[in-house]
Amino acid sequence: MSLAYPATTDDWQRLAQRRLPRFYADYIDGGAGAERTLAANVQAFAALRLRQRVLVDVAQVSTRARLAGEDCALPLALAPVGLAGMAAARGEVQAARAAQAAGVPFTLSTVGICPLGEVASAVQAPFWFQLYMLRERGAVQALLQDAWASGCRTLVFTVDLPVTGLRWRDVRHGLADGGARAALIKAWQVLARPGWVRRVALGGKPLTFGNLAAQVPGARDLNAFRAWVDAQFDPSVTWQDIAWLRQQWKGRLLLKGILTAEDAQAAVDAGADGVVVSNHGGRQLDSAPATASVLPAIAQAVGSRTELLVDGGIRSGVDVFKALALGAHGVLIGRPWVWALAAGGEAGVARLLAHWQRELRTTMMLTGVRRTADINASHLERFS
Repeated sequence: MSLAYPATTDDWQRLAQRRLPRFYADYIDGGAGAERTLAANVQAFAALRLRQRVLVDVAQVSTRARLAGEDCALPLALAPVGLAGMAAARGEVQAARAAQAAGVPFTLSTVGICPLGEVASAVQAPFWFQLYMLRERGAVQALLQDAWASGCRTLVFTVDLPVTGLRWRDVRHGLADGGARAALIKAWQVLARPGWVRRVALGGKPLTFGNLAAQVPGARDLNAFRAWVDAQFDPSVTWQDIAWLRQQWKGRLLLKGILTAEDAQAAVDAGADGVVVSNHGGRQLDSAPATASVLPAIAQAVGSRTELLVDGGIRSGVDVFKALALGAHGVLIGRPWVWALAAGGEAGVARLLAHWQRELRTTMMLTGVRRTADINASHLERFS
């Protein structure tokens, strides 16, 4: 099959794999353990069936929605992805521009390549910022101040990372342990992708965690930054720390990594403005439930009192519709936009988002829905 004109997310993934060094492609594609949760995320959405309706006036259909107080062209935001700037030269900047043009929010990861200031100078629309609770609370405060000064008003705070999940693909490439053998493996894989070397490794320098340059001033490479980040993950964080964070951040606060109704309720009690139902894309706890399977219960528990977003396994505009039918107000997507970025840069991300909007609109028309706010469980066959 020709991929000259990629249409689906799978197309973008195949193109990305051809362009990226193997260790980085596996870093993006892979999950924890045997990757059961990674597969379950996709399968859970694929298993849902829609109720097609006919002879409904769908001449005027709108995919617009409101997320975190912002008007969006569709109920979708680009999720934070660490090291996304290695997919294309200054990759986060390219993705942010594509998101702005498409009318959806972009979320910059703390461990992205491009720093806050660089992204802010490249776009006019406000973007979101993602953060972890680091051991050095001064570093957290400094990052919050930088985010606010850069125009960010929505903070996506990741709560499911007291320790990094066991990702065997990274271990096989030596990313977890380092050393001379790992360096040779990566060097060989890099040399096998001379186009990536030219476009990204050389054309996209510097490849460092831009947001952490002030925190790790002596580090000159990604391995040094990664070692500092891994040491900063704090397993002692509790809900009391979220209360402290709520005092520090005066913008909107979304807690990402919620998988139970109890934790969703605790997030609301702690002052969060919204929760992201997420298992970290299957990258943390293998055999954790698929997000689509727990979303309805969480929506029933807190969906009427807080903003509810979901990620994990969403691969099309059809899946966006299904997520809304399960009770979400919107979705975050990670791997799909990075694949499109790697395969086609800013234009690739723009094309992906245009296709997803077209899919969502078509799905709405064939199910007899005119507004995204009207999508609900009655549009799923399993709830009929």
